[in-house]
Amino acid sequence: MTGDASPEDLVSAVRAAGIHDERLIEAVRSTPRAAFVPADHAGVAYHDEPIPIGHRQVTTQPSLSAMMIEGLGLAGDEHVLEIGTGLGYQTGLLARLAADVVSIERWPDLVEQVRRNLARQGVDNVELLVGDGSRGLPDHAPYDAIIVSAAFPEVPPPLVKQLRLGGRLVQPVGPGGQEEVVLFQRAATGLERRQVLTLAYFVRLHGEYGFPP
Repeated sequence: MTGDASPEDLVSAVRAAGIHDERLIEAVRSTPRAAFVPADHAGVAYHDEPIPIGHRQVTTQPSLSAMMIEGLGLAGDEHVLEIGTGLGYQTGLLARLAADVVSIERWPDLVEQVRRNLARQGVDNVELLVGDGSRGLPDHAPYDAIIVSAAFPEVPPPLVKQLRLGGRLVQPVGPGGQEEVVLFQRAATGLERRQVLTLAYFVRLHGEYGFPP
């Protein structure tokens, strides 16, 4: 049961957060968050708030996900890398907005749950992998856009290398717990900081190019 709440409540929340991309707003409307949260939290699925998913992890607040996704400027033909799959709600939004998505999550049980969640929604343009997100996935590079759902004080160098020239990357930058969510763009000289999208709290990015596991 989700009570009286519905995806329209999240649509209102993302509009209130300043989201203007109508494709993204329609993706929020069309993607049932209740299908991507633990069953015992289904009643709050359409509240604009994080939800615990185990492993001391929480989902990203939907309006915050929307801000990060809007920063990527997706037009529909992009090859996207997502670091931190969670239970797949953000992945589902990305899948509606891009040509295909590669998503990396460090916890195998979460990946198996996401496979089921996406399959139930008929999403077939996502490749899910268990691994170290700080390393990216060079075999599938270059990416048109990269979204990182965990915090580190700098962008991991492998992700910079795997982003195509002109491509966009959004990542929370900080120690984990108090971050600037920053939009970067890849230029010939390297990664250029474009805009702070918002301030937020994120879990830490762990891995070879992140915090120690």
